[in-house]
Amino acid sequence: MATGQLNKSSFLIGGAVLGLFASSVTFAADPVVRLSIHEHRFEPAELSVPANQKVKLLIRNLDSSAEEFESYELKREKVIPGNTEGVVFIGPLAPGSYPFFGDFNQATAQGWVIVK
Repeated sequence: MATGQLNKSSFLIGGAVLGLFASSVTFAADPVVRLSIHEHRFEPAELSVPANQKVKLLIRNLDSSAEEFESYELKREKVIPGNTEGVVFIGPLAPGSYPFFGDFNQATAQGWVIVK
């Protein structure tokens, strides 16, 4: 077998093996935690999330007016228009408690992310 044919065959076999390996690897999706805004309050007011793992917060605003999810400790802020959903990614976080609030209704829209 000529050197050119050997290199081409090696390349094709290597690619096939790599393809089989890649198809057997599964990637775990980020956990999804759901949070609602209703009557200018977060429901639930306490979210429990796993430590040291990225988490997807799916925030549904059931009110007709916009609300802003904000947390200085989580370094996140996102406006969720009325009657829509938004996504905020947090973490990975160390165990502890992290407050968040609704910037447009700070007196009522309060909550905590509890990381265990």
